[in-house]
Amino acid sequence: MASTSGLLATVLAMAVLLAGSSRSCQAARHLADATPPAAVPVPTVPAVTLPPMPAIPAVPAATLPPMPAVPTVPNAALPPMPAVPKVALPPMPAVPAVPTVPAVPAVPAASLPPMPAVPAVPNAVLPPMPAVPKVTLPPMPSMPAVPQGDAAADAIRADAILAPPPSA
Repeated sequence: MASTSGLLATVLAMAVLLAGSSRSCQAARHLADATPPAAVPVPTVPAVTLPPMPAIPAVPAATLPPMPAVPTVPNAALPPMPAVPKVALPPMPAVPAVPTVPAVPAVPAASLPPMPAVPAVPNAVLPPMPAVPKVTLPPMPSMPAVPQGDAAADAIRADAILAPPPSA
């Protein structure tokens, strides 16, 4: 819904711009035709003569000291690379032959008997559903209040529960 309202707002904005631009274009053309030309031309700025610029002195060529020669690295004789010793491996045990798997017998094509037609259920008129009789229940007796004992009785009960047995 939000994308639809955004599209509608865009379409309305474009319609307002297009409707307003056609009238303003005609008004601008009428104003350009009806307005007299500009009055006095603006005088031009007189040419300014600049004082002569002094010549820029040439930069002398810099003389650099000669580049020292790069010393050559003498060919170094490397010791010969030791050969890798050959290791005799024990013979590899032979891989046992895999027995061939017997071919799976082909499943014979079975022809199925034709599917029996599903019998149509006759339109039977059902007897009306009997209404559930309304039973009036006797009034519910009120729940008796739980007695809230006094603090002394609660302390006695707590001591009786938490007290160790007399044999201890």
